[in-house]
Amino acid sequence: MTGALPEVVERRRIRVRGVVQGVGFRPFVHRLATRDGLGGRVWNDGEGVVVEVEGPAALLDAFTRGLSDEAPPLARVASITGERVACVGEHGFLVVTSRADGRSALVPPDVATCDDCLRELNDPSDRRYRYPFVNCTNCGPRLTIVTCVPYDRPNTTMAGFPLCEDCRDEYENPADRRFHAEPIACPVCGPRLSVPLEEAVAALRDGAIVAVKGLGGYHLACDAASERAVARLRERKGREEKPLAVMSAEPLALAEPTTEELDLLGSPARPIVLVRRRADAPVAPSVAPGTPWLGLMLPYTPLHHLLCADVARPLVMTSGNLSDEPIAFDDDRARQRLGDVADLFLAHDRPIHRRCEDSVVRADFPLRRSRGYAPSALPLPVPLDRPLVAAGAELKSTFCVARGREAFLSSHLGDLTGEDAYAAFRDDLELWLDMLGVEPAALACDLHPDYLSTRWAWEQGLPVVEVQHHHAHAAACLAEHGEPGPALAVVLDGTGFGTDGRIWGGEVLRCDLTAFERVAHLEPVPLPGGEAAVREPWRTASAYLELTGRRVPWERWELVRQSLSVNAPLSSGAGRLFDACAALLGVRDRISYEGQAAIELEHLAGDLPAAAYECAVEHGVIRGSELVAAAHDDLAAGRPRAEIAAAFHEGVATAFAAACAEAGGAETVVLSGGCLQNLRLLASLRMLLEREGFRVLSHRAVPPNDGGVSYGQAAVAAARLACA
Repeated sequence: MTGALPEVVERRRIRVRGVVQGVGFRPFVHRLATRDGLGGRVWNDGEGVVVEVEGPAALLDAFTRGLSDEAPPLARVASITGERVACVGEHGFLVVTSRADGRSALVPPDVATCDDCLRELNDPSDRRYRYPFVNCTNCGPRLTIVTCVPYDRPNTTMAGFPLCEDCRDEYENPADRRFHAEPIACPVCGPRLSVPLEEAVAALRDGAIVAVKGLGGYHLACDAASERAVARLRERKGREEKPLAVMSAEPLALAEPTTEELDLLGSPARPIVLVRRRADAPVAPSVAPGTPWLGLMLPYTPLHHLLCADVARPLVMTSGNLSDEPIAFDDDRARQRLGDVADLFLAHDRPIHRRCEDSVVRADFPLRRSRGYAPSALPLPVPLDRPLVAAGAELKSTFCVARGREAFLSSHLGDLTGEDAYAAFRDDLELWLDMLGVEPAALACDLHPDYLSTRWAWEQGLPVVEVQHHHAHAAACLAEHGEPGPALAVVLDGTGFGTDGRIWGGEVLRCDLTAFERVAHLEPVPLPGGEAAVREPWRTASAYLELTGRRVPWERWELVRQSLSVNAPLSSGAGRLFDACAALLGVRDRISYEGQAAIELEHLAGDLPAAAYECAVEHGVIRGSELVAAAHDDLAAGRPRAEIAAAFHEGVATAFAAACAEAGGAETVVLSGGCLQNLRLLASLRMLLEREGFRVLSHRAVPPNDGGVSYGQAAVAAARLACA
């Protein structure tokens, strides 16, 4: 009688790459191996996670499948490779000391406080009751505290907080939720607040402005229901009218979010989400003047949860900076810059290593991709054979570090228009290069010679790939969808330096990732006074009206029009066209922040049905002046302003859809640029293009505004370098 064949025992070394550090992956591997009685060990290194596992071959096959099929929710497994090694007869399974081999491991984003930690925070019997820094393997700081890879406690800003005995027991217990949770802390051994929480709560309830240290920097907080407190914050911060974000644990008391918006609000990323404000919302009018939308976010740290619960009112939570400066994250710098703004500082002694602003999302695309999303990798359709840095644009500055098939878009830096912002750009870039282990061999930048990012690129002594601004926008949309082109691209924004040295911004391009052809554009109009026309839209409206022979209603025009021969650069920017209509309709003839007039024009139009104004497309030139003339004539005839705004929106969409149909040469149209943050314009343009038979791609992962330009530059540079 023949007995059963003995099981074949093997030992395999398995490497897992992707977002597998700081997400509970080693504890997960330990559970997976011990469940099936496998022996071995797991450790982090500079490239990801390494597993050596020993046991029957069939169980090893199932174990390997489980590494991806059953991975923790925050993990993103990019690849799994393995090889057979000599058996050593290991029966138990261990999590062992990390090794510093390589520097390509991916650091995860910061994650909002999980439900388990919230239960502990609110449980009087728990030793972490009301502790403002409770976290576990499923939540808490990641990107903002890591100093280098591999992601282990000694390589984070928690290194200065030795674990107490209780925390050490949790950290080393495979059955505990905090098994190898690197930011683990408790009231005995962890970070502490700079002032009692009760003091900050009382100050907020009394109308004070409090600087609150968060995950990636400081917020300036005040009672969102107090008109007096909000007005004082605006005056001190130098933020005249731009909407302020609100934090509340009760979103339905303030807004009417859709199901999708509620999901976004409660997601692990916890972005600021633009939602429609309730008419009876207990929020001061000056929080978001001139708009029915509210930038709302839920609490995402234990400290935020405690503040919101104890103050029991919605709180303004705006970036801790003076207007247009980078967010403050260094404690000394914060007190220096915000000392005249805040009445009280609610800080703590856990250092922030890397600044990271709150993300902002509208509908299903980001307006600002930052906390909760950065530094997650984006795809490069054409791989790089050398590391590269793309320096981005000027407004809504970001940079992009790229290697192989991965692009790492930085968190939001603000407008790159001053020395503070330029210093932040350089400092943050060095931190990201160090984190990713990248030494760039090439750079990409905008064509505009006066952008600080462009100057920086040319000063580095490396090969530079120049990328036209609107080509970068189009490429960002193509790349995030994993496509190299060809495609048509409708790119609508305010300003971008064209290849002819003029200001572009209302463009139809035929392009792929390497090159583009300008096939249609808005007719150029002069900007009287140059930058003054951007700040005062009535100037552009006057130029449009004069172009069509209409009467200009502003008496000051006669004086300003003299600048047409001195300082009036030509612009085909769609942003300026929207500004002109907004000024003409009395919406806004002076702005206090970028895009204000166009944003308020969108709100005026709402979802009111209207037939499109006619707008000719002649030899690739879109006659935007005809839209302004039609609006002028209807206004003079007494047509309601909201109807005019709606007809104008439909006219813009119809004209650009017609330009695409006339241009042809591609089956796909990509939509990008800051003007396509306008939901009505985006929806109408998509519908009309699809009716023409086009496949339409718009942004889902990166902002359509200039925050996505660096990613587009990286995609173009990668494609061009591959052809070189």
